[in-house]
Amino acid sequence: MFSRRLAALTLAITTAAPAFAAEANAYPDIPEPMVFDMVRPMSARRGELETNVLALSPLSGQERALEWAPEVEYAVADGFALEIELPFEGTRLAELKMGAQATFGTMDRGRIVHGVQFLGIYERESKRTSQALLYMLGRRHNERLSTMTMVGVGDVRLGQSESDAGLLVNHSTFYDLARARVVGLEVNYKSHRDGGIALIPQFHAPLADKVNVQLGAGADRQRGEPARPVGGVRLIKEF
Repeated sequence: MFSRRLAALTLAITTAAPAFAAEANAYPDIPEPMVFDMVRPMSARRGELETNVLALSPLSGQERALEWAPEVEYAVADGFALEIELPFEGTRLAELKMGAQATFGTMDRGRIVHGVQFLGIYERESKRTSQALLYMLGRRHNERLSTMTMVGVGDVRLGQSESDAGLLVNHSTFYDLARARVVGLEVNYKSHRDGGIALIPQFHAPLADKVNVQLGAGADRQRGEPARPVGGVRLIKEF
């Protein structure tokens, strides 16, 4: 059922893709958050391919396993990209995740770009599926300062009585340093039963040609649990 929904969404957005398409330099340059990343930048052009892996771990003596997730992202049309992600908990494959992202265009004389992101998740242990839909708004305030805000609803389980849909908010503020280096603060909030809030200061830098790294360390507080220090890294390779 989920695959049919994603296929229908892909067909609808791809059909309308020429309405979103614009020259790449017409879009503001806004970094991607480290934890809640985007499906390619919103200025993505057809044929762009990226692989990356995110790893997150508690920095105190918690029993929770290392969480890590390799993913592949591909722009099937200008302003429209798909991703496949495999979230692991330790050595256990916990979920299968697919995503789609469409860019609507720009506003405010090219300083603002907006679009939508859809995520579909299959939980292997419970065999349940859920969806999330978020509106995305990025703004380049000046040549150094930019923000990316994603707001929507997540954990939607259609046709299931145990659905626990709730608010999803991710806001990141970035400051561009010299030589393609960026510092930022990412705030991630989930209102679900098992949600919480995380604040992750981070640093982005190039490692080699088309290879980048994002490093972050901050605090994560899940509902009903004390706050804990957490660290993470995302390694990115573009093709």
